[in-house]
Amino acid sequence: MRYRQMSAGGDYTLGQGDFNYFSQQDGVGQAVRTRLKLLLGEWWEDLEDGLPLFQVILLQRGSEDGQRTIDLLVQERILGTLHVKGISSFQSELVNRAYRAQAEIETDFGNIREAIELEVG
Repeated sequence: MRYRQMSAGGDYTLGQGDFNYFSQQDGVGQAVRTRLKLLLGEWWEDLEDGLPLFQVILLQRGSEDGQRTIDLLVQERILGTLHVKGISSFQSELVNRAYRAQAEIETDFGNIREAIELEVG
């Protein structure tokens, strides 16, 4: 897997040839982060792809099962990423308007650990 690197600000990096790309485990990690940032209806080529932040997640804020619903949506996005084989561990917390999770992800190239943060309100 070859995946273009993104800057800390979320922009693609350019101008350094092959150094602008991740491969194998790092590439899968970048793909996971990118898939979690894509919002449902945001990509013009596939309006059905993306994390349903406005359609579902923000509506879960006050419910008892809200965190579980968000967990399932995030895990579904991770598992739908190319070269991801599974999730071996997943811990999350929902505090006020911040959702944070840590995932140990099994890939075709070895395990990776990803930190996930979403503003949900």
